[in-house]
Amino acid sequence: MAEDKSPFRLRLLSALALAPIALAVVVAGSWIYALGIALLAVLMALEWGHLSEVRFGRRYGKLAGASALVIGLAATALAALGRPREAVACVLIGTALALLIAWVRSAAALWAGIGVALIALPAVALVWLRSIPELGLGVLLWLLIVVWTTDTAAYAVGRRVGGPRLAPAISPGKTWSGLGGGVVGASLAGAITLWVLGSERLFHAAGLSAAFALLAQLGDLAESSLKRRAGVKDSGSLIPGHGGLLDRLDGFLLTAPALALLLGLGMWPWP
Repeated sequence: MAEDKSPFRLRLLSALALAPIALAVVVAGSWIYALGIALLAVLMALEWGHLSEVRFGRRYGKLAGASALVIGLAATALAALGRPREAVACVLIGTALALLIAWVRSAAALWAGIGVALIALPAVALVWLRSIPELGLGVLLWLLIVVWTTDTAAYAVGRRVGGPRLAPAISPGKTWSGLGGGVVGASLAGAITLWVLGSERLFHAAGLSAAFALLAQLGDLAESSLKRRAGVKDSGSLIPGHGGLLDRLDGFLLTAPALALLLGLGMWPWP
């Protein structure tokens, strides 16, 4: 029996439709980009509220979603205004407050704190990265290409090759072959991207791209684990073939903060 390729085609068509819009917003930068990130934060917070309702009930779900939304918007606004340290402090304080306010149940408290950090921290990182003079646009484009390639190559190779499951208790569809395909694909795509941007250290570029591909896959697994705990397959239904925004952007949950930390510490290896 022939394998049904419609899910992959649907994912590919969605990616091809959304990628030009995302790239246009990234290239435009300024307030257009900041508003775009703020919109993503709002939609992700709404999805988080839905997941929270499914797991803990309507009342708590709305509290968790509202906490992520308010703190996510506040932190994104601070980052857009050129105050990244204050933005990070806002996320940390907001996470602590979410834990405190939701201390009705220990599991619920942890869930609230995770939601705030999960949404606000990547949003702050993405806004700050784009604001870096001369370097910001290039590194952000590199990150987009690495994460997108990881996701697409892992899905394609995993479906084609199959083999042992990567984490069957968390995400039964993921395989070790898919992980390898995603890492190799992202390594090549990331090295080519940095070469186009002027880097001649291709070996280092490939290694860094591979490392961030692994981080992207780890973020994917983390989001899948949270969905499994909530008892849902997808975080939403906004994007055909992908589910919700949290499903589509899970590769940035760890990679965006990691890249911001790398640059913030002055450890980015290219001028």
